[in-house]
Amino acid sequence: MNVFRILGDVSHLLAIIILLLKIQKSKSCAGISGKSQILFALVFTTRYLDLFTTFISVYNTVMKVIFLICAYITVYMIYVKFRKTFDSENDSFRLEFLLVPVTGLSFLENHSFTPLEILWTFSIYLESVAILPQLFMISKTGEAETITTHYLFFLSLYRALYIANWIWRYYTENFYDQIAVVSGVVQTIFYCDFFYLYITKVLKGKKLSLPMPV
Repeated sequence: MNVFRILGDVSHLLAIIILLLKIQKSKSCAGISGKSQILFALVFTTRYLDLFTTFISVYNTVMKVIFLICAYITVYMIYVKFRKTFDSENDSFRLEFLLVPVTGLSFLENHSFTPLEILWTFSIYLESVAILPQLFMISKTGEAETITTHYLFFLSLYRALYIANWIWRYYTENFYDQIAVVSGVVQTIFYCDFFYLYITKVLKGKKLSLPMPV
């Protein structure tokens, strides 16, 4: 395992911790898309079913369990503990627009036609678009809280580091997973505009604002 993979995992975990601390400290989930968090929980659930069948390493197992627990805690905090602060009106992205094509694609394009492999492929495809409800919510409200932008920044950094990880593995291990790489690049593209705004605005102390849809 290389440094890009480890740093990517740390960035991913840090993003989730930032989000959880934000919700717990403010006792509010305002500005957070519950739909995106449901999708991420679904991503981890379908991807980490191999916890019951395959042992890779202690690190791998621990990280998988942590991501699963954090994902469901986040969903619980949004829809149960702090549900009165949840902005359901602006969290209005239609999940079927993502779930239907992702499900279909996972059956059509996968490494092998087995239940675990199809579910793993589904998780890869779904992760590439899971952030869209959150970005849609920000574009609908026109702005995002600083702490929410930090969360999105570290998610963006996680994807960028994983691209570096794939490049490293290609040249050092001759390893290339087309499904993971293409989906990761698609996901990174969704973050690019936000990443630019974060660097040019948030890091300079300005509030991140986006043009509201007409």
